[in-house]
Amino acid sequence: MEREGFGSRLGFILVSSGCAIGIGNVWKFPYMAGKYGGAIFVLFYLLFLVIMGLPVMTMELSVGRASRKSAVLSYKALEKEGGKWHIHGWFCIIGCYLLMMYYTTVSGWMLSYAWKFLTGKFEGVASGSTGDVFGNMLASPAEMAVFMIITVVLGFAVLSLGVKKGLERITKVMMTGLLILIIILAVHSIMLPGGGEGLKFYLAPNVENVKSVGLFNLIVGAMNQAFFTLSLGIAAMEIFGSYMSKEKTILSESIVIICLDTFVAIMAGLIIFPACSAYGVSPDQGPSLIFITLPELFIGMPGGRIWGTLFFIFMSFASFSTVIAVFENLVAWPTDNWGWSRGKSVACNLVFILVASLPCVFGYNIWSNLHIIGARDVLDSEDFLVSNILLPLGALVYTLFCVSRYGWGFDKYLAETNSGEGMKMSAKLRPYLAYVLPILILVIFIVGLI
Repeated sequence: MEREGFGSRLGFILVSSGCAIGIGNVWKFPYMAGKYGGAIFVLFYLLFLVIMGLPVMTMELSVGRASRKSAVLSYKALEKEGGKWHIHGWFCIIGCYLLMMYYTTVSGWMLSYAWKFLTGKFEGVASGSTGDVFGNMLASPAEMAVFMIITVVLGFAVLSLGVKKGLERITKVMMTGLLILIIILAVHSIMLPGGGEGLKFYLAPNVENVKSVGLFNLIVGAMNQAFFTLSLGIAAMEIFGSYMSKEKTILSESIVIICLDTFVAIMAGLIIFPACSAYGVSPDQGPSLIFITLPELFIGMPGGRIWGTLFFIFMSFASFSTVIAVFENLVAWPTDNWGWSRGKSVACNLVFILVASLPCVFGYNIWSNLHIIGARDVLDSEDFLVSNILLPLGALVYTLFCVSRYGWGFDKYLAETNSGEGMKMSAKLRPYLAYVLPILILVIFIVGLI
């Protein structure tokens, strides 16, 4: 049976960008930029995107496009006889499942807050009480389960329609909406009286901040953010390579995806910092920024109900685009490996993810005393396994597979990356990709463990 592909180049770019663009773009990048010296951090971030994120992305997509298969079989199709590289394919699948076991819950939080703002639930909330709203949601297994279930069911419903009619069509609409919303929200924030200071804090080079946090910490922070923002190492991107056409070079398409991902991250800061500055609110990192600080800000803002609704619809689009992109990997591997129909794979994965996501839902209430890795709760433990272990080690395996003569081999990787019209990767980069890039990825892995 012929493998289904994307109907257009735009579809591939938006779906792949949707996979990369997620919650981390909004609740981590702006905070990191502000903390680590504004424009100085942004420059290092862009540098590491180019020298680390871009090469690894071309490797994942090349493996996918050359093999036309999902995680495990892509390695089997390209490795030498007797090779064991395909074992990593199974770890990729485990990584995708682990990621969705908590990401669906967080995506449900976004949906819950969009609903709260839309229906006016925040209109009666007193200033300083937004933390209570977030706490009440976490304490309610029913509320969290309902929005998690909506996210999972909607995600697999989209994929039941296929790659072109489901994944591509819906993502095009969502990503277009996301990009329009982020521009509207950013323009509104920048024009708020008193927002200029926040803009300066975010984007003006701040040498004092660099001195206070240390140049080494800034570099490691920028390297981490650049690497993790693209969801590389668990075949989340590889699957879209398997649906790609040969018309454009993989390097050209990867650059476009990275530019879109970076655009969303930078624009998120343009939403958050001017608004926080205008209303005298300190921007935090992580869930507290999204679910406590920003709702507090919207409550005190004229038309806050509308702006809050738009913001959380934007966040729902950002998180849901990642959910359906990773779900596609979960649907594809049983059809590739065992010949399942798409319908059977969707149904089985739907049931599994619904059940497997419950520990994360319960980890904040009825299982709140459950700690899996050290003092980490369920969500943090699952995130640690994915972000600190499976992503960097997976990226290292993809890199070694593409540059080593024991794997696929550099010449074959280069030929696939440069096949089509557009920018070509130079063969002169071989020493860097073979010796320097693996060391940089190892640094990320070791720092993540420490």
